[in-house]
Amino acid sequence: MMNSASKQIDCSQRLKVLADETRLAVLKLLMNGPKHVREIKAVLGLEQSLLSHHLQVLRQAKFVIAQRDGKAVLYHLASEVEVTTGNALNLGCCVLLFN
Repeated sequence: MMNSASKQIDCSQRLKVLADETRLAVLKLLMNGPKHVREIKAVLGLEQSLLSHHLQVLRQAKFVIAQRDGKAVLYHLASEVEVTTGNALNLGCCVLLFN
C-alpha cells in the first residue's frame, strides 16, 4: 500500500517528465488516438533520435505504451492516463488541461 508521501513523490516525478514541451506535445497528439512514430515525427518535426529519447522517457514514466505494428511501432496512452472531457488528461495525481 502506498502512503501519501510516496504518492506525492510519484506525482512530482511524473510532473518532472512532463516539464518538457516535446513530451507534452506527444501526449497531446496521442489524446486523439494511437499514432505511429512516423506520424508523431512528421507533426513535431523532430529528428528520429530525439523523438526516440522522448518516447523512451514517456514509456519509463508509464505515460505511453509501445506496440509493434509490423515493422513500425504504434504508440498510445497508457491505461493509467485517462483522457477527460474538455481536452484534459487525468494523471491520477492531477489533471492537465490543454488549450
